[in-house]
Amino acid sequence: MKKFLIAAVVGGLLGIVIAPQLAGPLLAKETDQAKTYQQLELFGNIFDRIRAQYVEEVDDEKLIEAAINGMLTSLDPHSSYLSPDDASDMRIQTRGAFGGLGIEVTQEDGFVKVIAPIDDTPAAKAGVEPGDFITHVDGEGLLGLTLDAAVQLMRGPVGSEIVITVVREDEPEPFDITIIRDTIKLTAVRHKTIGQSIVMRVSTFNDQTYPNLEDGIAKQIEAAGGIENINGFVVDLRNNPGGLLNQAIMVSDAFLEKGEIVSTRGRDPETGDRWNARAGDLAQGKPIVVLINGGSASASEIVAGALQDHRRAIVVGTKSFGKGSVQTIMPLAGDGAMRLTTARYYTPSGRSIQALGVSPDIIVEQPRRAIKNEEPEDEVRKIRSEADLRGSLDNDSISEAERAQIDEERALAEETAKLREEDFQLSYAIDLLKGLSAIQPAQ
Repeated sequence: MKKFLIAAVVGGLLGIVIAPQLAGPLLAKETDQAKTYQQLELFGNIFDRIRAQYVEEVDDEKLIEAAINGMLTSLDPHSSYLSPDDASDMRIQTRGAFGGLGIEVTQEDGFVKVIAPIDDTPAAKAGVEPGDFITHVDGEGLLGLTLDAAVQLMRGPVGSEIVITVVREDEPEPFDITIIRDTIKLTAVRHKTIGQSIVMRVSTFNDQTYPNLEDGIAKQIEAAGGIENINGFVVDLRNNPGGLLNQAIMVSDAFLEKGEIVSTRGRDPETGDRWNARAGDLAQGKPIVVLINGGSASASEIVAGALQDHRRAIVVGTKSFGKGSVQTIMPLAGDGAMRLTTARYYTPSGRSIQALGVSPDIIVEQPRRAIKNEEPEDEVRKIRSEADLRGSLDNDSISEAERAQIDEERALAEETAKLREEDFQLSYAIDLLKGLSAIQPAQ
């Protein structure tokens, strides 16, 4: 009986000690839930007062959409609500054709900041540059508007005119750019051969990116008469604002035989994903130079980071944009959708480039084009060589065919040199590949 009483007393004491420890978290959780319900009740009260007392009649649907979008945009610059029309536009964009100006934008300090203009679009042709801040649209200020509201102001019928006011870092005063809206038809990948280098210009990551890349490489190799006539590849990701994650993985995989491409980590470490390369290299082991700049973002940075970490490519240019987050598009009732940041992505070495960007192995700035003088420039006096001297000896050690080959190689080198005036970074990449091939042993 005494033992039973002692056990009962000890049990009671343990209950006194343990009960607060269990009850504490439960009470805190209930308190948090109560506060949440109070806030929701506050939202309902404000909603009712706006409907009843605002100076003009309001649209309930627009009010709720604005509240939802405000909640999402308060998280980060890339989370947002997509109305049914916006969600439809987004689906069209990933298929490669849509109407508009042709710029990828984000929001910074209350203004719209250009990540990059898309190749061969009205914005690119009008001179919009990465890093430009758009402060006004047709004279209407954007300060205080959400990103979606600002984008809506820039939309309009194809063929209509829009005037955007731009603040640029190197310009002392804001200035206007006039753009004619057009249907944007994206060519995900353009390809050409300069000298012995294949240049793959990847302008976006949509459903057509990898198929275009694979097809373009095959065509250029065939036109060159075989991979043995190619000294390397330039993958140009400048001003590429990103796009679909799966396409970035496929493009990276196109040049890697094995190893990790990218990993993502969300709030719960157990929900992370990892993607690895499969055997097969479209470049067949040839050297690769990747070009990036401040307009290279998101999916572009996945490709550049993966090839750089595996030492499969030399990255040339300037620091990339630094968007290292993953957005998931979640369908909602009523055909709308929610774009929500759900994870950060990491390069194979485990580094996050969020807000840091990918740093090039070789920094090469793109010089701004000098304004041409109206007066014609004096022609540079031609420097005379031995061959120009009267009575100089002929070179009898080479055949006519060998002489023709030397002349052809010299013409190609001169063509590449001319490219420096048009695109210095691309010219540098091609010179780099030529230099690498010059020191490789003959196969």
